Parts: sequence; structure tokens; C-alpha cells
Amino acid sequence: MNKVKESLMKAVFMAAALVSIVSVVLICIFLFVNGIPAISNIGLTDFLFGMSWKPEQNIYGIFPMIIGSIYVTAGALIIGVPTGILCAVFMAKFCPACVYKILKPAVELMAGIPSIVYGFFGLTVIIPFVQNITGTGGKGIFTAGILLGIMILPTIISVSESAVRAVPESYYEGALALGATSERSVFFATIPAAKSGITAGVILGLGRAVGETMAVVMVAGNQAVLPEGMFEGVRTLTANIVLEMGYATDLHREALIGTGVVLFVFILIINLLFSLVNRRDA
Repeated sequence: MNKVKESLMKAVFMAAALVSIVSVVLICIFLFVNGIPAISNIGLTDFLFGMSWKPEQNIYGIFPMIIGSIYVTAGALIIGVPTGILCAVFMAKFCPACVYKILKPAVELMAGIPSIVYGFFGLTVIIPFVQNITGTGGKGIFTAGILLGIMILPTIISVSESAVRAVPESYYEGALALGATSERSVFFATIPAAKSGITAGVILGLGRAVGETMAVVMVAGNQAVLPEGMFEGVRTLTANIVLEMGYATDLHREALIGTGVVLFVFILIINLLFSLVNRRDA
């Protein structure tokens, strides 16, 4: 009877894995079959490095959106990575039990908040704050970076905390035995040992920052031009797709799908870099 149950569960797990693989393959086929011809029609150089996006004139250059995505994502990482890792270390090594009981559910709650709610938070809190301190319109790279930095915190904190807790306690105790303080033992013995897991958390946070759409649309300004400063409006690749896909037709629609191909390649490169980093650490 147990063997039958084991065989059945293996079959269920195999089916689930196959469904996941087939889904990813179908998405890839759809993107490349519909996006590559458009990129070829427009011209790879004109598409990737074109400075203007004017669908009414059949001009499709996504370079400003590529730069916008890079700037916004970089801002999110600058804010979210140090904060997330330090918070994870605090929760794993220094947090009192009574505080942990409150902090852990709060982090999990942040992970479940819809993007549109974060966007409203950005509109009602972050944008007025930026307007007051800079005298600008408030929507731009700086605002989007802050908001995305907050949004990726739950991912980085959860994965990094698990990685720190997975390190054997002997690393920490050995450093203490050699005369290091508690803080130095954590930062120079435990954290280096958890580097692979922490890197995974950062990569997952990076993936969310690159792929985030609705919240960015609400606070970034959505200007399809190269930004001249951190407080200037910007449009990301994801925002470009969601703003125009509803009414796009023919080459315009295919160019938006081509934008999705570029975004897919970005994510693929990020995952490959993560794999290379893990392989080198191993």
C-alpha cells in the first residue's frame, strides 16, 4: 500500500513539474514567435538603441525604457538590499523573542500586500514627501526607487533570514572562542557562510524590481525619454507594455511583445549570473 502511495505521489509531482516546464516553454514560444519578427522588421539596432518611441509614426526605440528600468532597479537595490540584509541578520541573531513575534508576521504581511496598494502609498505619502524636499513634481526615478526598495524588502528579508539560520551554530561559537565579539562573529563568520542564500534573496528581489509594473506606473512619471536627473520622470519596460497594450495593433502590438522579449532576456541574464555566482562559490 505504501509503495502504491509513493508511486502515486511521484506521478503527481512529475505531472506538476511537467506542467510548469510546458507552461514556461509555451510562454517562451509565444514571446519569441511574436516578438522576434517585429524586432527584425524595426531593426535590432533601431529597436534596442532608438531614442524615440512614437507608435503613431512607426518609430519604436526602447533605449529610454531600458535605461529607465536599470535606473529604477538600481535605486531599489541601493535602498532594499542593505536594509533587507541587516533586518534579516537582526531577526536571525539579535531579535528578542517578543519582538520577533511581531516583526516576522509584519514582514510576511508586507509580502502579501498588492502592488496597487503600494502604488497608492507612493502617491499619497512618498510623492508629497519628495515634492516638499526637492520642489519637483515628485514622480520620477527617486520616488520609484524608494517604493520598489520597500517592495523587495520582504523577499530579501525572508530568504536571507533563512540562509543565516541555516548556518551551523559552530561557526558562530568558533568565532566567539577565538575572541571575537558577538557582532564580529555574526558579520565575519556567519554571514560569509550564508552568502549563497543571501545572494539568492537579492536576486529574487532584483527579479521583482525588474518585473514590477502597477506601482511603478503610478509613481515613475511614465515619460518615454532619457532622464536627465534622479527626480525626472521615466518609463520602464514593463510600464511601456501595460500602458499601451490595451489599444495597440499590428506592428505596435508586436513591438510591445518585442519589449517583453527584451525583458525576458534581462531576467534570463540575471538568473544565469546567479547560477555562475553559485557555481563559483561551490
